[in-house]
Amino acid sequence: VHVTLVPKIKAIGELKTKPTQHSVQKLREIGIHPDMVVCRGEEPLPKPARDKIALFANLPPERVLDSPDLPTIYQVPLILYEQRADEIILDELRLTPPKLKPQLSDWRELVDRILNPEAEVEVALVGKYTDVRDSYKSILEAFVHAGASFGARVNVRLVEAEALEQEGPEKLLGGVKGVLVAPGFGSRGIEGKIKAVQFARERGLPFFGICLGMQVAAVEFARNVLGLAGAHSSEFDPQTPHPVIDILPDKRGVKDMGGTLRLGAYPAVLKEGSLAHRLYGKREISERHRHRYEFNPAYLERFEAYGMVASGLSPDGRLVEIFELRDHPFFIATQFHPEFKSRPLRPHPIFKGFVEAALKL
Repeated sequence: VHVTLVPKIKAIGELKTKPTQHSVQKLREIGIHPDMVVCRGEEPLPKPARDKIALFANLPPERVLDSPDLPTIYQVPLILYEQRADEIILDELRLTPPKLKPQLSDWRELVDRILNPEAEVEVALVGKYTDVRDSYKSILEAFVHAGASFGARVNVRLVEAEALEQEGPEKLLGGVKGVLVAPGFGSRGIEGKIKAVQFARERGLPFFGICLGMQVAAVEFARNVLGLAGAHSSEFDPQTPHPVIDILPDKRGVKDMGGTLRLGAYPAVLKEGSLAHRLYGKREISERHRHRYEFNPAYLERFEAYGMVASGLSPDGRLVEIFELRDHPFFIATQFHPEFKSRPLRPHPIFKGFVEAALKL
């Protein structure tokens, strides 16, 4: 399937098929013959343009498919289905079509809820790469999934963590109904993320921390609730007197950075009756990780005594996978990346819980 751009020259109001013709030609020169061409463009492809592309691609016109710009990417499967993309693929692979037609009613309902929300809510995403929106693509799409499940649109305010350090959370987070502190690497913007956690914790705003977001939540709690002056992650301050986030002892001798990563899917056991347990609806889960540093278990007893509960642990009890704050409307932070397992028709339970809490605020 060759996906190609069909640009429109606005000055003359004309679609240009030449780029597609040349790209197909170049593919054929190296021995690749497209079985289907999908044409991306600002607007639907008129029949003359479709016929011209089919001629140069040596394809029947029905194998030149249209994929115009749409309000939501989740409309694209429906657009392709209407053009019989599924039948074309089955035919090309010499597979017998199923007797029953695809049941797309759930997907159509999803698209309808996205396009026609009954409610809207604004949440803040505090990160370090906000100048490139796609840096947080998985998180933004997880918000779409969760919002649609409630018939709501989640408007995400991207807030640069460094700007929070300079301008303060009152100015940049004012008016939002929830705060998500995003993953990231490196020391830049860390103090801004810590301020965002404090802002949400003290004001009772729904809070969700992911990976580094959980780690800065632990640092903020250690400093401002436990009174551990200078508490930090040893990643950012190797001399900190209170390394509440640290490299595990069995990883300290590993010099190759890749060798210290906890990468991929790992199981966790949830504390019965906890917020995490209620959201997931089960005791054992599996989630995807990508990080080097962990919560230092030497501080766990003090954390829990002051209300920061480890509601998710590794099966051996050594690693904290989820923190949640007791007596807070919604405060949860995960060492893993739940956004990676969210799906359009199966929103991740923590994203759903966070959006629901924001809608109720």
